[in-house]
Amino acid sequence: MEVGAAGFERRLPRLRGCIGRAAFLALDMEFTGLHSTFPQNNEPSLFDSPAERYLKARQSVQRFTVTQLGLAIFSNENSNKYVVHSYNFFLFPSTLGVTDVEFTLSASSIQFLSHYGFDYNKFLKDGIPYMNEVQEKILSQHLLAGSWKVSSALDRDVLKKAVDEVTSWIAAAEEEETMILQDLSGYQMFKVQLVLRQALQNVWTQPLGDKKVMVKKVSPHHRQLLENSPYDYCQKELILLSARGFTNLFQTLVKAKKPLVGHNMLMDLMHLHDKFYRPLPESYDEFKRNIHNLFPVLIDTKTVTKSIWKKYPFPRVSNLLEVYAALCGSNLNPKDPPYPVIVLASDCSRYAEKKSPHEAGYDAFLCGSVLLKSAHLLLCRSTDDAMEADPSFSQYLTVLAEYLNKVNFIRGGVSSINFSGEDAPCQHPPRLVVHVQGWPGLNERQIYQEFKALCRFDVRRLSKNQFILLASKFKQLVLRDYKHHPHLRISVYRHWRHSPRVNCLLQVSGIVALWSLLAFVLGGARCCS
Repeated sequence: MEVGAAGFERRLPRLRGCIGRAAFLALDMEFTGLHSTFPQNNEPSLFDSPAERYLKARQSVQRFTVTQLGLAIFSNENSNKYVVHSYNFFLFPSTLGVTDVEFTLSASSIQFLSHYGFDYNKFLKDGIPYMNEVQEKILSQHLLAGSWKVSSALDRDVLKKAVDEVTSWIAAAEEEETMILQDLSGYQMFKVQLVLRQALQNVWTQPLGDKKVMVKKVSPHHRQLLENSPYDYCQKELILLSARGFTNLFQTLVKAKKPLVGHNMLMDLMHLHDKFYRPLPESYDEFKRNIHNLFPVLIDTKTVTKSIWKKYPFPRVSNLLEVYAALCGSNLNPKDPPYPVIVLASDCSRYAEKKSPHEAGYDAFLCGSVLLKSAHLLLCRSTDDAMEADPSFSQYLTVLAEYLNKVNFIRGGVSSINFSGEDAPCQHPPRLVVHVQGWPGLNERQIYQEFKALCRFDVRRLSKNQFILLASKFKQLVLRDYKHHPHLRISVYRHWRHSPRVNCLLQVSGIVALWSLLAFVLGGARCCS
C-alpha cells in the first residue's frame, strides 16, 4: 500500500496497532544516491576496516536523502501463518523550519529507480515530512520565540496572496465575520495561520480540512481567550507533531523493540539514525551503540543467506529477488514440516499479483519472507529428530542466534559488523605488490586501468614506485601474465619485506648497529695502542 503525506496522519493509529501486534518488522529504503564521489576515494574498498567504511558512508548519508521507505509488518496469526501488511512510504524532508534542507541527486541512482517505475512526482509533491531530534529542537525554539521563517519560495507566494486577501477583507469586516482561504496544502495550513496571527492581532484562524482555513475577525480580548483554549489547532505541540511526520512512526518502531530485518542493511541503519534520530556521530563505536539501543535485535538476511549457501547446495545468487526465488524453489525433506504460510493482508495484496523489484515496500516483503524461509530451513537442518509441525517464531530466533545483530559488510576486511559487541579482526585476502621500473609518474588510477580487465580489485600506493593490489581471486593470473612485463614486476606482499615502517625500522636498526660496530672497533684500537 502506498502512503503519502495526504493520508499519513489518518493511517498512523492503525499502523501503530499493527506494529504492536507484529512478530517482526522488515524494512527497505531507496535513496537519491548511494556512494558520494566527493571527496575522491570515497567508494568502498577491500582495504577498509569497519570504522573506515563508516566514515566514508557517513559522508554519503549526509549528502543524499531517502525517497521511499518500505515497511513490512509480519504478524504471526497462528504458529504456521504470517499475515503481512506491506507499506510504501514516500518521504520528503520537512520544509517547516528555519533551515532549508539540501540534498544531492546521483544521476545513476535516479536513472536506476526510474527504470523500475519510481514515481518522482509522489516523492516531491506528496512526500511525508520528517526531521531528527536536532532539527525538531531548533524548530521548537523558534516557534516558542516567534522567530521561525518560511524557506520555501512556493510557500512565500501562497502566503503573500493569503495575507493580501485577508488585509483587504478585514478593513471593512465586522467582528465575528469570517472568510475562507482555500487551496492550501500540507504545511501551508499551519504557515498561513502563524503568519496571520503574528501580523494581525484582531484575527483568529481555524483549519476546516479539505485545504481550507477559516479566518475570523475578533476583539483582542476574545483573541486572548482563544489562544489559551485547548482547542487551538495551531498550538506548538500540534505543529511539531505534524512537522515530525514520519518520525512519529519511527519513534513507534523504536518503542516497540521488535526484531528489525533488512537485506544489506548498513546504509538503511545509517539513514534511519541520521534522518529520524540524530545526525550521524563521527565515532563509529557511538553509532553502533546508538543503533543497538534503538533496535536491540537486528537480522540481516544477506548475512543469513551467505551462511546457508556455504552449508547447503543452493545456487549462488546475489540480489534479493533471486534469493527469494531460490528459497521458494528449494525442497524440504519429506519428514520436515512445510514452510510457514505467508499471506499479504487484503489491503496490501498488490504484491501477491505483481512483482515490483526495487520498490521499497515489495523489497521489505521479500526480505521478511526470505527470513522466515531461511530460518525454517536452518531449523530443519539443525536436528535429526522430527520437528514440531508448526515451529514458533521464537524457535526461529533461537536457530538464528549466531546471526543476530551481524550486519553484512560489503567488500571489506570483515564479513559483518557486530552491533552487539566487538567486530571480528580484519582479514584481508593475499596482497600483491606492483614494483614500477622505467615508468615515471605512474599513479593509482593508471594502475587500476592496467589491471581492471582481469578482476575487480582495489589499489593503494605503498611507496614512490610500489603499489598494493587487493582482490580475492586473481593472484595466480596476475603473477603468470605479468611475469615478463618490461615495467611492472609483481610479487606477493610480505609484511617484513614490503612494509615502509618495517623497512624504516630495519634501516634505523642497521645504522645503529653499524655505528655500534664502528665504536667497538675504534674503542678496541685505542686500547691496543
